[in-house]
Amino acid sequence: MDKKSYLLVTGASSGIGREIAIQLSEQYSIVLHGRDKERLQQTLNACNPNREHLIWEYDLTMIDTLENTLEQFLLENNCVISNFVHSAGYFKMLPLKMATTDWYRLSFELHAIAPALLSKVLVKKKINGGELKSIVFISSISSKFGTKAMSAYSASKAALDGLMRSLALELAPNVRVNSVLPGGIRTAMTERTYEDTMLVERMDATYPLGPGNVRDICGAVKFLISEDARWVTGQQLIVDGGRTINITG
Repeated sequence: MDKKSYLLVTGASSGIGREIAIQLSEQYSIVLHGRDKERLQQTLNACNPNREHLIWEYDLTMIDTLENTLEQFLLENNCVISNFVHSAGYFKMLPLKMATTDWYRLSFELHAIAPALLSKVLVKKKINGGELKSIVFISSISSKFGTKAMSAYSASKAALDGLMRSLALELAPNVRVNSVLPGGIRTAMTERTYEDTMLVERMDATYPLGPGNVRDICGAVKFLISEDARWVTGQQLIVDGGRTINITG
């Protein structure tokens, strides 16, 4: 029996990952990844019902069993992954004097190690049949610019972009690898940050196109996994409403 092709979206239980999964379900069958089965079911309920979708419940910080678990999932569901979008993430602001080993470890496990290991599985011909065509990592403008109290997040997102560039070379010409770098997006993960009214006012003033939302990221991802981007690899696509060009802010 022929294996069915899917798009894998990690972090599909909320925020940017959920919106990407919902929007792209119009065109693709989706493997919805996350840690919370109930929230994944909510995402599934919002996806295009005319396509077949799967739920993969797994904690990506369990990196020692990550490869075997994904391999088993693909075999059990008789499926392959044609496109991979890594949106799973961890965000917590701490000044350096309060930083902990666990804080740094968790950031790097989710933002750099897990996507590397997932990509490793998906390029194995015996497991995925050489079907993988495109990888998109959801990074952040924090990977390029400094932010107070965000050293773990910024450093791990920079590591993710470094991984992207190396994989783009190593996996060419069969697989294209790119990153999308959002500006400040209000999600459940960042909600506490937006409780700071002064921060919100500053963002309103420094984003030339105004604040963004999760739907603004979906178009960039959709482009990068499409044939319209067939000659695009190793690139950081910034989607930030003009924030990073605003030196007056």
